[in-house]
Amino acid sequence: MSITSFAPAKVNLYLHVTGRRADGYHLLDSLAVFPEVGDLVEATAADELCLRLGGAFGAALQAEPDNLLLRAARALAPGRGAKLRLEKNLPVASGIGGGSADAAAALRALCNLWDIRNADLPRLALQLGADVPVCLRSAPARMQGIGEILAPAPCLPAFGMVLANPGVAVPTPSVFKARTGAFSPAPALPASWPSAAAMAADLQRYSNDLQASAISIQPVIGEVLAALSALPGALLARMSGSGATCFALFNTPGAAQAAAAGLAARSGWWCWGGGLYQPPQTGL
Repeated sequence: MSITSFAPAKVNLYLHVTGRRADGYHLLDSLAVFPEVGDLVEATAADELCLRLGGAFGAALQAEPDNLLLRAARALAPGRGAKLRLEKNLPVASGIGGGSADAAAALRALCNLWDIRNADLPRLALQLGADVPVCLRSAPARMQGIGEILAPAPCLPAFGMVLANPGVAVPTPSVFKARTGAFSPAPALPASWPSAAAMAADLQRYSNDLQASAISIQPVIGEVLAALSALPGALLARMSGSGATCFALFNTPGAAQAAAAGLAARSGWWCWGGGLYQPPQTGL
């Protein structure tokens, strides 16, 4: 028996650093969406727990015992066996939640494989990482706290998105350490946006508070943002998470797909264009 689970990328349309806890963790406010590009996690029945890596970016990872997928499996059901396979299609350490999405996908796949129905998945997810809870459903959501406070996103219009990554890694701790300036307030989001243009106009008033510090570490991120802003039809360009992946919003998935193909051909960067992932309505 084999179960496959899709692990879509997570993109932060804005990211405000709103404060800092006594234990050093930063408090955030962000609107997360999930484009229809991502990794694949396959779980197959086996006596022992093991992990095999593949895909375009699999070589950048190691299937060591501390890999997040193996940690997720051990947290869900200590001592149980499964053969896990990760097809790594997303760049590693790129600000689009790849590792967190993979861990969430592993939890979903293993719950089905092992017929586990009563696990406290949100609690397990938060133990694995601050971004894992929002990746469990892979649906648009507002994230607050350190990532554990989730609320429904505004009703989103149809829109397209281009993702671009220049092939550099930006360690998240370094980005937070380099951040300067005051904390940002949490914005008042509307119940819905009537169009992609209206959504982009509102998002222009917000920011990614980590963008400037990430650019100071990897200046090429500024080049990516400039290239995305210059694409015909681009409504907004911004960095996602702690970088280095950046995105641009478009009126339609088709326009985004065409723009991504042109940008990839010119730049040689990892690029993708399309629309949002539609998660299953029921179950995991």
